Amino acid sequence: MFNAIRGFKDILPEEAPLWRRLEEAARAAARRYDFEELRAPAVERTEVFARGIGEATDIVEKEMYTFTDKGGERLTLRPEATAGMMRAVLEHGLAAGGRTARLFCVGPMFRHERPQKGRLRQFHQLDAEIYGDPGPGADAELLAYLAAFLRELDLGGLSVNLNSLGCPDCRPAFRARLVEFLNARSAALCPDCQRRLELNPLRVMDCKSEACREQVQAAPRTLENLCRDCAEHFETLQTLLSALGLDYKIEPLLVRGLDYYTRTAFEVLSGGLGAQNAVAGGGRYDGLARALGGASLPAVGFAAGLERLILLLKDKSPAAAAGPDCYLALLHPSALVPAFKLAESLRGQGLRVAADWAPGSLKSRLKKADKLGAARVFMLGEDELARGQATVRDLVSHEQGLFDLGPYL
Repeated sequence: MFNAIRGFKDILPEEAPLWRRLEEAARAAARRYDFEELRAPAVERTEVFARGIGEATDIVEKEMYTFTDKGGERLTLRPEATAGMMRAVLEHGLAAGGRTARLFCVGPMFRHERPQKGRLRQFHQLDAEIYGDPGPGADAELLAYLAAFLRELDLGGLSVNLNSLGCPDCRPAFRARLVEFLNARSAALCPDCQRRLELNPLRVMDCKSEACREQVQAAPRTLENLCRDCAEHFETLQTLLSALGLDYKIEPLLVRGLDYYTRTAFEVLSGGLGAQNAVAGGGRYDGLARALGGASLPAVGFAAGLERLILLLKDKSPAAAAGPDCYLALLHPSALVPAFKLAESLRGQGLRVAADWAPGSLKSRLKKADKLGAARVFMLGEDELARGQATVRDLVSHEQGLFDLGPYL
C-alpha cells in the first residue's frame, strides 16, 4: 500500500465544497472586474523561472522541482505563476500594440520546502495580473478585485500592508544606503542574509530570522528615497484606495526582493493563522518582461494562497457536503432495470441520484439513505413493481407518497 508523498495532499470529497466555494468566489469577482482566465502550463523551461524569479533566490536555488526530460531539455514544475503567465502574454501578444490585458489563473504550484500549516509542496494559488497599464489606477483596481474576492468569502480579520519600492531611477541610491547599513551589521545576520548582502540586499529585509528582523528595524526606508514620479504614484494609489473605502497600513519594511519589482508592494494578512499569516501578496513588476527577453511591459499582480484561505474557511464554517436529492432503494432483483431507467430520468432533470444496485432489506437501505444525507428515498420492492408505483419518502418531513413507475417498467 502506498501513501501520498510528503507535502502532497489529497483533497477529499468532504473538503471539495470549500474548494468549489473559494474558486467560484474568485471567478465571480474576476467577472465583475473584467479579468479573463488564463490556464498556463504547470511545467515551463527552467530558464523562465531562473530569469523571471532570479538565480539568487531561495526558490531557484533550493526549492524548484527541476528535471531533464528525454529530449535533454531542463524543465521545472512551476513554483509560482507570475513568470509563466508573463511568458504566455509575451508569446501570444496578449498585451501587444498598447493593449491592456487583465488575466487570472487558478491552479497548483510546486516547491520543495518544509511543509507547514497552509503551505505544502504542492499548493494552490489564485493569481491575477494586469499588463500594459503603468498607472496607480491599475494597482488600486487590482487591490479592489482582491478585496472583493476576500469579501465574498466573508472571512473577516484581514489587514492590508502597503509600501513602495521605488523604480530603477531611485532604487540605486536606496540600495547603496541599505548595503552600507547592513555591512555594518553583517556579523549579526544569518548566513543566508550574509550571502544575500552581495547578491540581493533587499531580501535581507524580508528574512524571517528573529536576529535579522531585529537588525533591519532601523534600516533605511524605501519611502525615504522615492523619486518624484514614484512618490506621486504612491500618493495617488493611497487616494484611490481611500476613495474605495479600502483599509490599509503603510509598512515601510515590506519588500519584494527581486530586481524587476518596482513601486507598489502589498500583502494581506490574517490574524487567524499564527506565524504563517500571509494569505495574499503582490506588487508591480515592470521589469519582468525584459528579464524574459521581451519588450518593456508594465504589470502588476497578486497571488493568494488557497490552502491558507481554506483553513480560514474551515474555522469559520466547516465543510458540510450536501447529500443526494434522491436515493433509490432496490428491495428485489426485478427492480434493477426499472431503477436504472428511473435514475437516468431523474438525473436528466438535474437531480443528484444515488443508488445501490444490489438488492437489500428496507431497513438497511433506509439506513444508507440517511447516512448519505439524501433528501428523498424511492423504494422499489416486489409489491411496488406489481402495482407499478414506487413508494417515496421525504427524509426531512417524513411524509410519504407514491410515484408512477409506468414509463420505466
